[in-house]
Amino acid sequence: MSCSPKIQVDKAFQLLRKWVAELDYAPVIDLMAAGHDSPWKLLASTMLSARTKDAVTTKASKSLFSHADTPEKTAELSVEELSELIYPVGFYRTKAENLKKLAQAVVERFGGVVPETLEELTTLPGVGVKTASLVLIKAFDKYEICVDTHVHRISNMWGLVSTRTPEETRTELKKNLPKKYWKEINQELVTLGQTVCKPTKHECGKCPLKEICPAADF
Repeated sequence: MSCSPKIQVDKAFQLLRKWVAELDYAPVIDLMAAGHDSPWKLLASTMLSARTKDAVTTKASKSLFSHADTPEKTAELSVEELSELIYPVGFYRTKAENLKKLAQAVVERFGGVVPETLEELTTLPGVGVKTASLVLIKAFDKYEICVDTHVHRISNMWGLVSTRTPEETRTELKKNLPKKYWKEINQELVTLGQTVCKPTKHECGKCPLKEICPAADF
């Protein structure tokens, strides 16, 4: 499915960039990219961040990396040790198990080096397209689109796509969105979706796009 954008794309990103730059707030994807200096740390942090608040993810990541900052060191730890290090992230026991499997796979199949393709990344345990796309963008500076629930929801509100799932949204955005915006759409729409354009409450009066958003409701 495809559709003509209802929002002025260039203007929207111009306003969003300015607005995000002035915020004291940054979503976890930006915090992880700024604080972690390797593809492995970014990959591990992204796994920990699911269903977990930003501050908790950051604390857990620092705890983990103070003991194990490579896939080799992570694979050597027991699930119990990993659980203690990443607590209290959501589903910490399950994430500890997945983290160990992930580290082992990176070591055994890729020689301890995080792969740089979507196809290879998504063969790793617990790594879906969303996580893989984020790693490619943030760790390897590649042109990809990372679609979460906020990107999916707001892209449909704006008329950029007309889709039912995040997977469909990613496919359609690659057709409809200029490539120069691929890397940044996640960061900016996640920030927007977590602050003023929330799933259950749209604070349109506070939105930097209130003058051009086709879904603005005052």
